[in-house]
Amino acid sequence: MTSNSRIPEYGPELEKVVEKQLSLLKPIDKCWQPTDVLPDLTDPNWQDQVNELRAEAKHLPNEVLIALVGNTVTEEALPTYQTWLNRFPDAKDETGVDAHPWAVWLRAWTAEENRHGDALNRYLYLTGRINMRSFEVTTQYLLSRGFDPKTQNDSNMSLIYVAFQETATQISHFNVGRLAKNHGDSTLSKICKLIAGDEARHGEAYKRIVGRVIELDPIGGLMAFYKMMKRGIAMPAGLMSDGTDRDLYGQYTAVAQRIGVYTVQDYANVIRHLVSFWKIPGIQHLSGQAAKAQDYLCGLADRFERKADIFKQMVDDYTPDDFQWLFEGAEHQMITPNSQV
Repeated sequence: MTSNSRIPEYGPELEKVVEKQLSLLKPIDKCWQPTDVLPDLTDPNWQDQVNELRAEAKHLPNEVLIALVGNTVTEEALPTYQTWLNRFPDAKDETGVDAHPWAVWLRAWTAEENRHGDALNRYLYLTGRINMRSFEVTTQYLLSRGFDPKTQNDSNMSLIYVAFQETATQISHFNVGRLAKNHGDSTLSKICKLIAGDEARHGEAYKRIVGRVIELDPIGGLMAFYKMMKRGIAMPAGLMSDGTDRDLYGQYTAVAQRIGVYTVQDYANVIRHLVSFWKIPGIQHLSGQAAKAQDYLCGLADRFERKADIFKQMVDDYTPDDFQWLFEGAEHQMITPNSQV
């Protein structure tokens, strides 16, 4: 059995799994909000709070800020992701207030994700180190251009994509937070830790849903995973632009790779984790293309690991153009390949 643009005939069974994942969403009154971790501008001492944030942010290397801006632009393109997920008929929220589990999940997932861009956007603004107009232009370009996850409206491939992407995003935010902590920025470190925690919960839900797909339809689920990985995980910010003809996304990801925010090794680690989580090696009685797909997936992480050192050397030797996201002439520290961060 192969999947198509609709959730296959096991849709009702899968909907039960989605309903169980609603417990991974936090009650709104228990959720953190951006105002909980940023200066309170209604406080009489708000200027002191802002000055403290700026004093900490002053020590962040430019490359950490570049990675952070790229991550923030990705989060701000949330409307595109919700629109994409809502295209699938059995997951579609027909009225905007549908009560079926898929609709409830997608709305609540979007609501939790929306806090990420808000918190990071406000943080960037308050640092005084970011050319916010350039950042805003980049976000508008990305939203207007959209993104193609290369799932071809295949429901199973789309679920696999989101499971992978949520896990990757968790890693990226966690590593920015780690770098922020190393450079003494407690505010950014806390924000990134909270966001990474959300991404971990969301990723867990999608991993469980895909896991049930594979239990119900081992060959269909396996082949969807194989096709997705053969195409490669197209990152959601791939079409970002600052209005010039530069490869902005490629240069941003090179910086992120160089400073350890998201690397080829991380990509390999996500693959290895998902292969294990979905018990791909244990699927039995396969033959033909399915058996070849299983072998491919089981060896894929090793293939990327063998490329990791080569790619690391390439980005260490690469100097991107100046980023308009940072003010021209900024004399802040840049991380070198040998820096300890």
